[in-house]
Formats: sequence, structure tokens, C-alpha cells
Amino acid sequence: MKPWPQPSGLSSGLPFTIDSTWEPEQALAVWELLDDLRERIWTHYGGAIQDLLRQQRVSTEPFDDCDQDLPF
Repeated sequence: MKPWPQPSGLSSGLPFTIDSTWEPEQALAVWELLDDLRERIWTHYGGAIQDLLRQQRVSTEPFDDCDQDLPF
């Protein structure tokens, strides 16, 4: 079975499965825990995370295709 792609880009590590017998209340408790964790991380590291995301999305290579004709 092919693993699902991860947002982090990691392709190796420990497999993690979710028990298919959880009750909806158990799934909600985990969801809330993760949401609280995300909020605490954002509160502490939000600015730094934004800076890192911005750096990852900005290209440092110059755009040299101005002389080429557009394909449409």
C-alpha cells in the first residue's frame, strides 16, 4: 500500500494509524487536542512560521522569460 503524501514532505518515519473502532467522541477529543496544540504553537511561533512560509514561497531566481512569446 502506498503511503499518503505528508504536508511536511516527509516520506519516511514511523507509521501512524488511527484506530477504526474509535467512537465519534474519542475522535473529537483527539481533534480538539490537536487544535489546542496548533493554537499554542501558533501563539508562540506564529511570526516565525509566517516568515519561514514566506521564504519558502518566494523565488530568488530572476524571471528571464520576458523575451519569449506567450503560448496563447
